This record gives sequence, structure tokens and C-alpha cells, in this order.
Amino acid sequence: MAGVKLVVLYPRPTNIEAFERLYLEEHVPLAARKLTGTTQFVAMSVLGSPQGSASPFHRIAEIYFPSREALEACVASEGGKETLAHAQRISSGGPPILLIAEEDTFKFARTTKS
Repeated sequence: MAGVKLVVLYPRPTNIEAFERLYLEEHVPLAARKLTGTTQFVAMSVLGSPQGSASPFHRIAEIYFPSREALEACVASEGGKETLAHAQRISSGGPPILLIAEEDTFKFARTTKS
């Protein structure tokens, strides 16, 4: 099973500056040290929504694993539990939403008009 990841959706925090400091200075380094079996970590800042309304989410993190079993072992490990508990503590806008996802990639042929 390729492309398995843990997706973490962080709600808009009550204090963005405080959250960003904790996220970048504490949480990301903690995740790098404690999350075993990962192949990639992608952190995104939500800029807005094409629907015109403010997004309820401030950050999205994608942590990739080679298999669902590797993801589940990581989350069940002491390091995984510690990292997820830290995510809960720093998320002042409410608890983060955790999802397990498998990617499907679609390529579209594009043509240019002459």
C-alpha cells in the first residue's frame, strides 16, 4: 500500500503567533525526533479558501509512512503518543483532527490552444 499518511488538521488558534512559535520551535523538532518509520513530513499553512470564507483550519500536516502498519505502529509507540499529546496541547483553537489517508494520484493531459 503506497502513499499512506497521517493528516493533521489544526483549527485556527486563539493566538496565531504563540501557536506558530510552539509549532515551529517545539512540535516540528519533537515530531522529527519521535515519529519512527516516517518517510516524509509536509507542513502547510492555510492561506484561505476559494469559497471566499475564512478557513476553519490554520495548518495541515501530512506525515507519510511506507504502510498502514508502519503508521499504526508509530502512533502506538511512546514517541507517537508523546507527539500527538503535544499536538493536542499546542492547538489552542480546539483539538486537531487526525485522519489516515491513502493517496491516489491522477495525471491529466493538457493541451494548449493554438
